[in-house]
Amino acid sequence: MIRLSGITQHYGVRPVLQDLDLEIGDSGVTAIVGPNGMGKTTVLSVLAGVLTPQAGTVEVNGLIRRSTPEAELEIRRQAVFLPDRPWLPKQRTGREFLLSVGALYGIESERLFDHIDRLFQLFNLTKEADWPVRSYSNGQQKKLSLSAALVTEARILLLDEPFGGGLDPAGILALKHVLRRLTSQKDYCVVLTAPAPELIEELADRFVVLREGRIVAHDTVEGLRRETGLGGPLSDVLASLTSPETLDNVEDYFAGENP
Repeated sequence: MIRLSGITQHYGVRPVLQDLDLEIGDSGVTAIVGPNGMGKTTVLSVLAGVLTPQAGTVEVNGLIRRSTPEAELEIRRQAVFLPDRPWLPKQRTGREFLLSVGALYGIESERLFDHIDRLFQLFNLTKEADWPVRSYSNGQQKKLSLSAALVTEARILLLDEPFGGGLDPAGILALKHVLRRLTSQKDYCVVLTAPAPELIEELADRFVVLREGRIVAHDTVEGLRRETGLGGPLSDVLASLTSPETLDNVEDYFAGENP
């Protein structure tokens, strides 16, 4: 469904992505992980068409991003991108915002009204549905932005840190179950980043591990454990791939300790 070929992205003279190739299947959850500053959000932004790379192409269902206005518009009908800090219309109500987003994606009115009600119930926002967005807490605004992505019914969801931004435990639980149901029963394709791998260990089907702008692994949790020979927490497995010098640094720290 999604193919990145030879993607290179620079910010000034600093390379962020270097000749990156990646294929993502037509359903399931793919998690992009790695230390801060290693290109997770940049990869997602390139996938979403927000950034145009200096080199390489992005293909979505046989269409090349930014090749023609018609191809780009069709991709945007099929895929929705939710950044970590999305813009929200603070003077509008939550319901008005979701109605506008649904209308933009051509969702039929009766279906849209029903879906919005179910989303507010899902994220415990029914009471706040007709409040202005400016009165929402950070966590409630996060839930509203997630609802906006889901209300589009786009089959490709590109989500930058959907479990962050003040999302409470109930919201995290609800989102995990929704994404799993969408991918397992309705063949949605979800690509996301996460601040902590433990949040998505049981959710993600495959992990794309980035280090210094390159993919060092692309596999299931079991495959990553076989590759590293580690059977402990996923965070330790990923750290051994992205920062293999960490354990040596620990030993050097204690070796230099005064007796």
